[in-house]
Amino acid sequence: MGIVWGLIIAAIGTLFIVWGRTRSEFVVYRLLVARSRILWGQSDHVHGFYQASGAIMIVVGAAIAITA
Repeated sequence: MGIVWGLIIAAIGTLFIVWGRTRSEFVVYRLLVARSRILWGQSDHVHGFYQASGAIMIVVGAAIAITA
């Protein structure tokens, strides 16, 4: 079961990278960005944060999948 969860986490991390790079208009991503802008103001650093978060999620997901 750990393999499945690891792959799911990695897939979500990939989505975060793609959405952050393209500044997607997908509803879920827009909600996440809106919540983040409440904390960080109106800067575009929010998208970079989601790209970095996505990369970390891919690494953690791969580690979970490998060790399971």
